Amino acid sequence: MKQCIGVLGNDQGHWVGDGFPVRTLFFYQEHGQQMSPFLMLDFAGPAEFSPSEKSRGVGSHPHRGFETVTIVYEGEVAHADSAGNGGTIGPGDVQWMTAGAGILHEEFHSRQFTQEGGVLNMVQLWVNLPAKHKMTQPNYQAILNDGIPRIVLHKIMPNQERQTIGAVRIIAGSYEGIKGPANTFTPMNVLDLSLQKGETWTMPAPEGWNTSIVVLKGKLTAGELEAGNVAQDAQMLVFSKSGQEATITALEDTSALILSGEPIDEPIVGYGPFVMNTKEEIAKAISDFNSGNFGKIH
Repeated sequence: MKQCIGVLGNDQGHWVGDGFPVRTLFFYQEHGQQMSPFLMLDFAGPAEFSPSEKSRGVGSHPHRGFETVTIVYEGEVAHADSAGNGGTIGPGDVQWMTAGAGILHEEFHSRQFTQEGGVLNMVQLWVNLPAKHKMTQPNYQAILNDGIPRIVLHKIMPNQERQTIGAVRIIAGSYEGIKGPANTFTPMNVLDLSLQKGETWTMPAPEGWNTSIVVLKGKLTAGELEAGNVAQDAQMLVFSKSGQEATITALEDTSALILSGEPIDEPIVGYGPFVMNTKEEIAKAISDFNSGNFGKIH
């Protein structure tokens, strides 16, 4: 059984562009090896936006050496990049963008969301690429809600009836033999979880993998409540590498994001939107970007 080794969170927010008020729950400069293969998680919202004529968001900016994963829970986000990809994702949808050798992209509130206003609630996760794939060709996976498998969780009652306690959506990796639609470069599970108040669930967490669970809304505890291992909105439980599963209990109706993955045992060297293995590779990324080698967004 994996043990909870800490609770991470961040009450201090900042803006990304003018459309995304975020709290960074972890970042590779402090937690790179502990969270690998995941580099960063920004929790954007929930935030209310009034109707507007001008789309809010963040304009063209580069990435190299990793992937960005955007999961929308409320609202709509429009994407465009220098590889010619584009589209809009809404509640339950995911965009999985592989920056690889280098890409420019922009993210704005969709036209409809801009005009109507509403609540934006989403996360953006950065996923590292191993050295041999850092210069892979850029790619974009648009994963719609309807294409993400959902498994209802049950418990067996004394009368042998099955009672629903929650559900799991499989974005990447697998659960109970069912695979998620996202293609990944290293083994990982990215799962959405809903768990009802008072219910306990044992989640898969392979031996040697880094595992954490981000509370989007609600409250979770791992182990004994008096141990202080409790996470609520915009906090996360972090577990040990040793052990093959982890048990959590919902103290309130809870929505959460499970991140579990095989660590990438390589140096992490980053500078702004570039994450590589050496300072020399960072310098080359900056040079390539300044030279216009990342293309243009049309």
